[in-house]
Amino acid sequence: MKLRKFTLADASLERSPGQEADVFVGNLIDERHGGAITIGYGRYAPGQSLAETMAVDDVMIVLEGRLTVSTDLDTVIAGPGDIVHMPKGETVTIRTQEEGALTAYVTHPHWRPAHA
Repeated sequence: MKLRKFTLADASLERSPGQEADVFVGNLIDERHGGAITIGYGRYAPGQSLAETMAVDDVMIVLEGRLTVSTDLDTVIAGPGDIVHMPKGETVTIRTQEEGALTAYVTHPHWRPAHA
């Protein structure tokens, strides 16, 4: 695999699979590229709530906006520059406030089969 740089303009954002919320994701590197991880961008519209049991280890970096990530035992509020680790098997709820959020993510292993 070669050295690569990405910007948000490189991502093709699609509604997060299996979700009703206005949450959009776009993989930039995944199994199609021979990498061991998936990386991409996520865009969360204002006032959204997304509940998920993590199928993979997920690291989310907040680039813009603010969001809350909650489990049964803990809640964190993350803003620009903050990093949130959501371990495999953990059930999380991600909520945005009025400004929504733009994130970057890294997962291991790949979080879903890539589109052909």
